[in-house]
This record gives sequence, structure tokens and C-alpha cells, in this order.
Amino acid sequence: MNRRHFIKQTAFTGAALAAGAIAGKGVLQAQTLDGLQSIPEQSLLTILHTNDVHSRLEPFPMDGGRNQGLGGVAARASIIQSVREENASTLLLDAGDIFQGTPYFNLYKGEPEIKAMAKMGYDAVTMGNHDFDAGIENFANQLQHANFPVVISNYDFKGTPMEFLYKPYTIIQKGKQRIGILGVGIELEGLVPKNLYGNTVYNDPIVAANQTADLLKQKKCDLIVCLSHLGDKYSDNKVSDEILAKESRNIDLIIGGHTHRFFDQPRKYKNKDGGDILVNQMGFGGIQMGRLDYNFSEVKRNKSPKAHTVVIMRKPSE
Repeated sequence: MNRRHFIKQTAFTGAALAAGAIAGKGVLQAQTLDGLQSIPEQSLLTILHTNDVHSRLEPFPMDGGRNQGLGGVAARASIIQSVREENASTLLLDAGDIFQGTPYFNLYKGEPEIKAMAKMGYDAVTMGNHDFDAGIENFANQLQHANFPVVISNYDFKGTPMEFLYKPYTIIQKGKQRIGILGVGIELEGLVPKNLYGNTVYNDPIVAANQTADLLKQKKCDLIVCLSHLGDKYSDNKVSDEILAKESRNIDLIIGGHTHRFFDQPRKYKNKDGGDILVNQMGFGGIQMGRLDYNFSEVKRNKSPKAHTVVIMRKPSE
């Protein structure tokens, strides 16, 4: 099946989307508890997110396995395009482990993965431990193909090939909303061979995240998102998204990775100040993509989004 035909044959399933067809220029029809309501397009923000895609450029093979036919960048790109046509204020984010897992990485060391993400229009990503698998110099080299920032606030890359190729945060304007995006990474010692991460220094992700979020709050961000590759939770005291959420300030949403959990709905926690913070994660292999729809309209201004799980798959043959 050629690529063009494949894209035409892709589809996605999951819960009904909160924002529907465009009803007029600058206005969307949104299904609410009170019925169909017109909301200015610039008041709606959609966040699409992935994690732990692990070089899965093609769908899982049709071999009888439970994931057969799922995933693949062609299907994902088609879905992303459809969502952006529905709402121009759409953010596309990734929480790390872009690399490792298929022969594509073994052969090309991440070049096609980064090129595909650039074509899909990712707005920001963070790094996972497997993104060091061909060495930090390789990851830095592959970023020549990127048109999106790598955000991570708790790694100090001074004296490494990544020194000038990352940011602790980025701010993106979508409609009337300023979205602050930061990143945190997992402890590399004992997980990644020293020769692969070189002089990278790991700092406390909770301290780094809170310091960065405070700065983003001062910069008048309407929503603060943390891309995390810490893992959602552990049986011991190892720092996790759950611990970060409870110890955080000013962060509204943690998009997680590393532990390959398929969340049906985001988990809600209380932060250090008693406010709500959400954590979401979408498994691995590009099988699913998360979707969160925020409504910033004056009528219903809140940070409790409609959440959806988008399954990335081929449309069954008719």
C-alpha cells in the first residue's frame, strides 16, 4: 500500500470530540452539558501528545499480535491534520523516548524519526533515557532535522554537544493564550551508560520544575505544561509524576512517559498549594495519542479539559 493511499485509509477511534465542525469563521460549535454552544475559536486550546514512540514509524505488523495494525506516522499525521483543521489552536507535544525499538533506529540513528516529527509539526519535546542510546552527540546531530525545541529544565548540558541545543522552557502563543512548556528528565546514572550521556548533570526535577514554572507564571502564561520522562509512579520513593504533581506549584498539566502506561483518563492530584493538577500518559509505540480540549472562554473559563484517548489505526477495509 503506497503512502498516499495509506493516509486515506487511516482513521481514529475514541470518545466523541468536544470541539466539532467549524460553524463559521472564528467560531466553533462545542458540545457542553448545556447543549450545543458557540465558542470563539481563539478561546479553545487543544493539546495532542505522545510519549515513548520508540522509533515506531510504521504500524505494528499484522502478525496476530494484540497491537497489530496500530500506530505508524502516516496514520498519526492524518489525525493531527484533521484536528488542526478543526481547531487551529492546537499544540503537539512529546514526552521523550523518541528513539530505539525498531530497525529504523539501528540503521539511521534517529534521522527519520526527527524528520517525521518535524513534518507533523511538533511544537516541543523533551528527552527520554533512550534518546541517549546512540550517544548524546548523535542526538544533538539529529536535531539538525528538527524545527521544534527540546525543553528540559533539570539536565545541565554544559560542556556537552547539547549545550546550545535545548531550552529549559518555551512559551507558545495559541489564539489569546500563552502556553508555557517545560521539561524534566529521569536520573541517568544507573540507567544509561556514562559514556552515552557524557558530562550531562542531573538536577532535582521537582526543584527545577517549580523554579521554571514560577518563571513562566511571572511571564503571564495562561497554562503551564510539564513534559516529563520520570515515570508515573513507583512502589518506592523514586521521584515520579505522582510525586512531582503533589510537590509542584503553578504547573497545570504533566504529560508523562517512561513507564508505558495507557491512561484511560488523566489522573488528578492536589499540588503543594491545594490546586488541581492533571497527569496523563499514552502508553508506547505511537499506539495512542492523548487529546485534551481546554475552554478559555469568558463564559466558562477553567483549566479542567475534556480528555480523549485517540487510537491510531488503519481504517478497516471495506
